[in-house]
Amino acid sequence: MDYYKKIKNVIENKEINEGVRRLQSNKDTLEAYYEIGKLLVEAQGGETRAKYGNELIKNWSKKLVEQYGKGYDISNLKRMRQFLIVTQKGGPAGHQFNITWTHWRYLLPIKNENERNYYINQCILNNLSKRELIKLIKEKAFDRLYYADKNNIKLIDTNKELDYSLKDMLLDPIIIKALNNKNLSEKMLKKYILEELRDFFLQLGTGFLYAGSEYKLTYLDKPFYVDMMLFNTNLNCYIPVELKLNNTNYKDISQIQLYRKIVDKTLKMKYHNKTIGLIISKNNDNFIMQYVNDYGIYLISYKLNNMERVRN
Repeated sequence: MDYYKKIKNVIENKEINEGVRRLQSNKDTLEAYYEIGKLLVEAQGGETRAKYGNELIKNWSKKLVEQYGKGYDISNLKRMRQFLIVTQKGGPAGHQFNITWTHWRYLLPIKNENERNYYINQCILNNLSKRELIKLIKEKAFDRLYYADKNNIKLIDTNKELDYSLKDMLLDPIIIKALNNKNLSEKMLKKYILEELRDFFLQLGTGFLYAGSEYKLTYLDKPFYVDMMLFNTNLNCYIPVELKLNNTNYKDISQIQLYRKIVDKTLKMKYHNKTIGLIISKNNDNFIMQYVNDYGIYLISYKLNNMERVRN
């Protein structure tokens, strides 16, 4: 008898069952809080008058804390009320129950509905941990959005196919953790990105896969090396990425245009969409942005975040 294998199976079954129970427990918790919020709003005479009903919450919270603990104090009851209001405004709340209450505690204080919707979408699309959500909020990811329209961000419907462009997802600038080094090279910059690949992808958007660094393309017997090759499952296309230490120039744009064409001729299958090129550079001035009239190329900048400060 293979006892190790049997022990392994027992552990795996335990972890799976506990995981399922945690998911169900979270859903049950949120459904209960949603119902409590609904009852609080009704007891206060409706949503428009809910903010005037704090005395009622204050009185009820004393009784509830005595019986059921601090989880039902004034602050949490107010959050439950707000949770009901926010989820009702956003439409059906079912898929939002996939986010934990711990996440909601950081989402509910965000007053700007578009900003809050953005972070909710990120939690759902990228399965953000609490720490990752806090980091995105702290680094003002919403403010750095490349979005053409940040005033019309709707909550995603997980039952429908996503309709995002790369422009909808990118952050600009992206923040890269790096040691304070005046002699930073493109090779070192690439190394820092690869060390924090998950964080890098979260700043690019959703559905990114890493295909390789110094990715070799061959065309007409000539080798070409792309700094990074990505693939996006939502956009169904390859995305060659070039990293530049200085401002983007015309030569960089011509280079990424060439890589796009080579990828389309050598890697792209019939069922793939056209290749998108991405240049990440220190700066992109308005003049160069106006020069780029190729909708298949995106330019974003980066900002270095000193790792020594992060560790302190």
